[in-house]
Amino acid sequence: MTQSFVLRAKDRGHDVIHSEGSASSYVAGHPGSFISRGSCFNFHQYQSGRPGFGAVRVWGDETFHGAGCGYNMHPHHNFVICAFVLEGELTHINTAGRGTVDQLRQGDYYLFSAGSGGKHSELSIGPEDMHAIYLWLMPNQLYLPPSYLRSHFDLRERRNRIVQLVGDADGALPVPQDLRVSRMVTDRAGTYSYTPRSAQHGVYVFVVDGELTSGDVTLGHRDSLGVSGAETIECQVADTTDVFFVETTMPDNARVCEWEKHSGDDD
Repeated sequence: MTQSFVLRAKDRGHDVIHSEGSASSYVAGHPGSFISRGSCFNFHQYQSGRPGFGAVRVWGDETFHGAGCGYNMHPHHNFVICAFVLEGELTHINTAGRGTVDQLRQGDYYLFSAGSGGKHSELSIGPEDMHAIYLWLMPNQLYLPPSYLRSHFDLRERRNRIVQLVGDADGALPVPQDLRVSRMVTDRAGTYSYTPRSAQHGVYVFVVDGELTSGDVTLGHRDSLGVSGAETIECQVADTTDVFFVETTMPDNARVCEWEKHSGDDD
């Protein structure tokens, strides 16, 4: 049986974290710098929404405002974290392997698997704001060795088709989970179909910009749709539309409880 929900942009959790006061040890940046966050699922102080979607625990729409703004070095374990840079420049430092210092710009994205324990820092060094989508998901195995991968989505060369960025497709970043992240950027109106692997897979559809209609639901800027049990998701999009598709199995409660007992949800 198909089940679905719609989350409008205004109904997400919205919070602002300043680089001064009690958060100053965690949030970097000059005085006056701050992070604005739109959370689609329960995260940190926002606990009034949905607890997640399948393996997904966080879908955050975040902007770092001000020179040097971001997150100071902090720990994670048993989480996989992805960031998809939409605007600006993100400097990402992590302790996976021999350690990595990486600079990511528009279209770049990374996958940091904290596994048995890792630390990272994320900063917007320059004066312009940095805007990224953050995805946190639980892995299919606990205490894996920490790892870091990165890639690039070319917004000009890969238009008008659904492109898998994370998962099991050729060229996608591999992830320790039955999960796929795809993106579609269009410059003309059209109809597209997304087909999940099985009825046990759900798909979370997030519209970054533009407009998408699926069935009797129309999504606009920062609106989203969660669907499970569907054979195919038909999408009609307007021109200049940017959409993410996150496909994940819908785990049973026993598996979720076991994972949550061992997971680290530092933010």
